[in-house]
This record gives sequence, structure tokens and C-alpha cells, in this order.
Amino acid sequence: MIERTDITGLILAGGRGSRMGGADKGLQNFRGMPLALQTMMRLAPQVGEVIINANRNLSAYESFGAQVWPDAISDYAGPLAGFLTGLEHCETDYLVTVPCDTPLFPVDLVERLASAIEADGAEIAMAAARETDGELRTQPVFCLLRRELMESLVSFTHGGGRKIDAWTALHKTSVVPFDREGDDPRAFFNANTVSELHQLEQPK
Repeated sequence: MIERTDITGLILAGGRGSRMGGADKGLQNFRGMPLALQTMMRLAPQVGEVIINANRNLSAYESFGAQVWPDAISDYAGPLAGFLTGLEHCETDYLVTVPCDTPLFPVDLVERLASAIEADGAEIAMAAARETDGELRTQPVFCLLRRELMESLVSFTHGGGRKIDAWTALHKTSVVPFDREGDDPRAFFNANTVSELHQLEQPK
């Protein structure tokens, strides 16, 4: 059985924030604290340790009390660059990734991903959620990965690969639906703009 202490949590805060006017998204205020800190407080009880992937304002992120690592690949290469950074600094058997801009993600996210990866003998477990059109879609930035996938990801990214789905398709991936009765329909809503962030702050 996979224990919480077998998993390192990685917060992805390394993007350009282009749809937020170039602002550092993880440092935007949400319910009185920076988004990335809110994310960290939600993730920490689910994992053994939390690390942060950020490419600017590193000292601000370090002030949250977690180790902070910039992308190993230059030029804001996207979430997979963050995955790679996380795997390089992961000292547990598993790494779980969450973005900094989805602060209402499930409090049982890691538990459900871990159950699936174990039950299916998979290498990756990826969340899926119903979107506003009612379709169930994968949420590729919410992934539980085996640490031994690092070599595969190094090879994929060095070959110019940048899409999460294209890489996970190379491995046995378990898709985990988060659409049970009682699951928050906004759990995987990511705030790309300031107005979307304010919208998320409102009670359901």
C-alpha cells in the first residue's frame, strides 16, 4: 500500500502568467494569501513533503517554507519541464503534481490517485473531471508519477517533446474520474485571469 510518506508533492508555479498580464500567478492573492501558499496548505496533509517549481521570485516562494527549484529546461518550457524538475529532486518513490492556480482541488486527490495507480499496476495516475459542457476530461497537470519515469521524461523533453498527454501516452496511465456525488464541480477550475480568481473566491 502506498503511504502518504511515499509521495512528494510538487506545486507547479513556473509559468509566465501571460493570461494574467505577466503576473506571477502563484503569488496572486486568494482568500487572503498567495495562491501557491493556499495550494501548499491543501496539498501538504496529503503527502510526505512539498516542493515548489518556480522560475522567478524564488525568495518569495522559499518564504513558504518549502524547497524551490527552477526549471532545468530553459525558456519556460511548460508543465513537463516542471515535472522533470520535480522528478530530479524527488526523494520518494512517487511524485504528485498540482498547479498553483487551482486552489480548490480535492482534499482526497492524492489518496484516490494512489489507489488507482496501485490497483491498476500503472506508472501514472491522472485525474479527470467534468467540465462545464458536461464532458469528462483528463486534467494532465494533476498526475501521480513513479519516480523511475525520470529517464523516460529526460529523453522525451530532450527530443523536443512538450505535451503532457503525448508523454503519458507512452506509459501505462490510469485515468481517475473525480465526478462522484459530493465532489466539488469547481475542484479543477483553474484561474487564468484575475476575474476568474475573484469568481473562485465566491462561495458555491
